[in-house]
Amino acid sequence: MRISGKTRILGLIGYPVEHSLSPSMHNAAFDHLGLDYCYVTFPVRPDLLEDAVKAIRALNLKGVNVTVPHKERVIPFLDVVDEEASFIGAVNTILNDNGVLRGFNTDGRGFMESLKDAGVDIKDRRIIIIGAGGASRAIGFYLCREAMALGITDIEIEKTSRLVNDLKRLKDNVYIIDRITDLKETDTIINATPLGLKDTDPCPVDISMITGDKVVCDLIYRDTPLLRAARQKGCKTINGLGMLLYQGVLAFEIWTGQKAPVEIMRAALKTSKSPS
Repeated sequence: MRISGKTRILGLIGYPVEHSLSPSMHNAAFDHLGLDYCYVTFPVRPDLLEDAVKAIRALNLKGVNVTVPHKERVIPFLDVVDEEASFIGAVNTILNDNGVLRGFNTDGRGFMESLKDAGVDIKDRRIIIIGAGGASRAIGFYLCREAMALGITDIEIEKTSRLVNDLKRLKDNVYIIDRITDLKETDTIINATPLGLKDTDPCPVDISMITGDKVVCDLIYRDTPLLRAARQKGCKTINGLGMLLYQGVLAFEIWTGQKAPVEIMRAALKTSKSPS
């Protein structure tokens, strides 16, 4: 990569961000297409978020990705937020459109593309999402329209209720699960909580209830204890790396207006992925 006075800067704002795989993925794509862009990380403390968003315009950055803990809190500082991101209540991609800051959310579409990539068709499936946070909102926005039924569970009942009620506005097949006691009527299980980031974390679902005819997904990028246990039972398993890839593909196309080199980005993720 050769930096010049004309190089356009893109990046990731969050706190922390040093662990991110996105720079490798995006910079490999820019190099492959010969685009004069550079993607870097910007660790932004929560109390400095508004200043950081103003800097996108002031420094004429082309745009940024947004990650925790800023996805929801960044919205009031943007000029335009698209319909999907508004419904989800979170933005993960900002485009600086000649001084107008436009917010998007590519997480849900990225997840759906990762399912397609893995050969999983969720049409008419019975799905459970564990967790009712921002990631659940993003994927639920799409899953409820395709699935036969979508159950959501979280230890925070009020948050779960809000999400279920919001998704019911799209399709009336979404319901609250107070406690998972039986998975016989479930085809697909999705962990959208941080449980599994560490091997010492408790499993988000009782493994004894999982049978080999199920699809088990974890939005965490690594191979988690949940995925390993489900694979031993004969389940098809999918981690969050595909979602990371395709949300990045969509962000790339928003920023550049060009078709993203998906396989180049996939290869960069695989080679930069932490072994843990």
